[in-house]
Amino acid sequence: MGELRQGALAASMVEAIAVAAELPVAQVRRAAMYSKSLGAVARAALREGADALRRFQLELFSPVAPMLAQTAADVGEALTELQGEVAFEWKMDGARIQVHKGADEVRIYTRALNDVTGALPEIVAVARTLPGRTLVLDGEAIAFDASGRPHPFQITMRRFGRKLNVEQLRVELPIKAFFFDCLRLDALSIADRPARERFQALGEAVPPALQIPRLVTSSEAAARAFYEAALAAGHEGVMAKSLDAPYEAGNRGASWLKIKRAHTLDLVVLAAEWGHGRRTGKLSNLHLGARAPATGGYVMLGKTFKGLTDAMLEWQTTELLARETHRDQWTVYVRPELVVEIAFSDLQASSRYPGGLALRLARVKRYRDDKRAADADTIETVRRVYAARAAT
Repeated sequence: MGELRQGALAASMVEAIAVAAELPVAQVRRAAMYSKSLGAVARAALREGADALRRFQLELFSPVAPMLAQTAADVGEALTELQGEVAFEWKMDGARIQVHKGADEVRIYTRALNDVTGALPEIVAVARTLPGRTLVLDGEAIAFDASGRPHPFQITMRRFGRKLNVEQLRVELPIKAFFFDCLRLDALSIADRPARERFQALGEAVPPALQIPRLVTSSEAAARAFYEAALAAGHEGVMAKSLDAPYEAGNRGASWLKIKRAHTLDLVVLAAEWGHGRRTGKLSNLHLGARAPATGGYVMLGKTFKGLTDAMLEWQTTELLARETHRDQWTVYVRPELVVEIAFSDLQASSRYPGGLALRLARVKRYRDDKRAADADTIETVRRVYAARAAT
C-alpha cells in the first residue's frame, strides 16, 4: 500500500519474502539491496525463484548501503576468526563514500546514500582521471592538516552538505579520497566476487597513491606492526578482511573486523533512560559525567547504552532506582554515586554539552565497584586527553 517507510519493517518483509518463496534470506536480502522496489524482489522470488533474484545487480548511479564491520579486540583475534591470510587495511577516521563513474560523469554518495557530488569537486576531478570507463568504488574521504596529519572526523564532515562557498572551503579544508574496494569494473558488477578478486580489480582501476594501505598476511607480528604504523600516522586502527568473502551490501558481516585503540575513562552515572524493545522495563541509556572539582559537581560528556549485558542491565536498574532523585517521562535521575569504566574511540568538540566536549562511540566496559564517585576522572583529565589527541 506504499506505507513501508521504516527500516525495521523492510527487514521483516525481506524475511517474509524468503519464507514465502522458500529461498535463503541472504539471497533475498542481496536482491533487495540492489533493487529500489521490494515489490519487484517479491514478484521475482515468488514467480521465478533464485535465478530471478540473481539478475538483480549493482547498477551505475544507484548506490547501495555499504558493507559494515564487526569488532575484534586485536589483530590476533582477527587472524583467529578469519584464518589463513587476511587483508589488513588502515582504518581512516574519514567519511565513507561510494564513487560511481560512467565515462566523464561522476557521482559521489555518502554512507546514508545522499548525493554529495557538488560538495567534493576535487574528488570528482580525481575520479575522472581513473582509467576505467565504468567504476563503482568504496572508500573514505578525509581532510588533512598542513603537516599531513588527519583531521578529526568532525572537521572532515564540514565538507559535506555544503552547497554555498564550496570553492572557498575547498581551499581552506582540502579533502582527499582513498579507496579500498571495487564493486564494479566496466561492464561487470563484481560485488559478489571474493575480496581477492575485487582487490585485484581495484589495483587495475586505481593508482596506489589513491588506495588505502593494505597488508595481506597470516603473521600476527607483521599485522601488529602494520596496526602500530596506522596509529602512528594518526589513524583509528585497522580493518581485517577475509580474502574469500563477497561484498555484503548493507550487512555488518563477520568477514570484516575493525580493530581500534580505545581510550577509557572512569565516569559517574548521572541518569539513565528507560530502554525499548527487549530492554523495556530496564534502565538502559546512561548519562555520563566527569567530576568538576572546582564546583563540586559533574560535567556531562554524553550517553551510551552499548556494551551492557543482560546481567548488567538487571543490576544497574536495581541500583539506579535505589539512588533515584527525580524523573521525567523517559529518564530517571540519580545520586552521582556509581562509577563506570567507559571505552571510547575519541573526544570531539560539542556545543551540546556544557563542558564543550563529547564522547564518540562510547561503550560500557564494566562498573567500578572499587571506586567512589570522588575517584572518577575529572573534566581536566578529559580535556588533557582531548588536547593530546588534537596535537597528534
